[in-house]
Amino acid sequence: MNAPLQALLRKQPNATPSRTRLLAFALAASFLFPSAFAEEKTNTAAPTNADVSEKKSNLKELRSQIDTLRKEMTREEGRRASATDQLRSVERDISATQRELATLTHQRNSVQATLNELAKDSLALENQLGQLKTQLEQLACRRYVQGSPDTLQLLLSGENPNQVARDLHYLGIIGKERGELLHQTETLLERKKVLTERTRERSTELAQIEARQKEHHEKLVAQRQERQNLLEKIASKIAEQRKEIGNLQRDEKQLSQLVAKLSRLIAARAASTTPRKSSTTKQGKDTLSDHQKPSTEMANEKTPEAMPASNFPDLQGKLHLPVKGTVTNRFGSPRQEGGAWKGLFIRAHAGSEIKAIAAGQVVFAEWMRGFGNLMIVDHGRQYLTIYGYNDSLLKQVGDSVRGGDSIATAGNSGGNPESGLYFELRHQGQPVDPMRWVNLK
Repeated sequence: MNAPLQALLRKQPNATPSRTRLLAFALAASFLFPSAFAEEKTNTAAPTNADVSEKKSNLKELRSQIDTLRKEMTREEGRRASATDQLRSVERDISATQRELATLTHQRNSVQATLNELAKDSLALENQLGQLKTQLEQLACRRYVQGSPDTLQLLLSGENPNQVARDLHYLGIIGKERGELLHQTETLLERKKVLTERTRERSTELAQIEARQKEHHEKLVAQRQERQNLLEKIASKIAEQRKEIGNLQRDEKQLSQLVAKLSRLIAARAASTTPRKSSTTKQGKDTLSDHQKPSTEMANEKTPEAMPASNFPDLQGKLHLPVKGTVTNRFGSPRQEGGAWKGLFIRAHAGSEIKAIAAGQVVFAEWMRGFGNLMIVDHGRQYLTIYGYNDSLLKQVGDSVRGGDSIATAGNSGGNPESGLYFELRHQGQPVDPMRWVNLK
């Protein structure tokens, strides 16, 4: 209620029934809460068309360059046959379907959140209209029982002219308030109509998303069955080839070549934009001979948490491994197939979330012989992290990621016998011991 009305009520203890009813009618305005429908404000300035165009152009160029590298890698792989190559197509399809499902899940959650907010707004609106309806019903009842003199009746009543003038003044104020009240009521009803329509639209959108999710789930089940049937046919051949030291060495060499090409590409892109000073690292280069070939398994119960972008070298000793599980192989420890591990293998349940250890940009997301569905993230300052054996890749080339973002799910793609994650950390193209960068506590 506004200040004038409050003052009038305090000054009129002997008000007539007519005046009281009119004042009571105006009281209904105090039950309105227009703030519940305040328009959402945004404080962020919209990017210019030039900014958007430049980002799209840069992303298109990056993806084109990476696609060229992928084709070169495919031609190189084609020079020698491998049993795991038969898994390439179906494991790519599984990864793509999983990524689409993740996108649909995100969309569904977003739409559901909007529906929840609409439901809250609708409930607040119904409460306001309900309170207003009660007040109007009470006024109507009193009007019927007691009657309600109008302005003409007051003028012809023969009462003291001063009293009549005051009564007319009060009626004018109340009439104005009544008009505002009716206007606000109309506004509430219009907003109720808009809420109903938005709710209907979002409900329809949710139903469509859920239908698409069902289709993709069925598609995924069929793809996994196809992969299982294929694995049963070629399992023995894969096992034989994994024992061949030459195969392992060729796979590792190809990965190193890919990393070297990516490093040159990233360096060239950085040089073409804003030049920056090179940073010094806090440690020397790791080599396989630096280690005592540790073989003890270690449990990892923590994963990366959300963190803002920062200078990657400053994060040494503060990082967490990408997935919960058991570290069964360590950097420098001998491999059964020969040679030594250049990263870590973390045994984990299939489908476990794999998270980016720090902010960066995806520069490779493709199936690769010996590593299955492989992702490489550039963290700047010539640091790359490598994630292999994934069941699915949830990000694509060019995507920016934050520390703690889910980027893949654990699996055994590429013919790996165990489900988990193969993880490497490289600086200037050379593998370094990830355990020197992480904190398991």
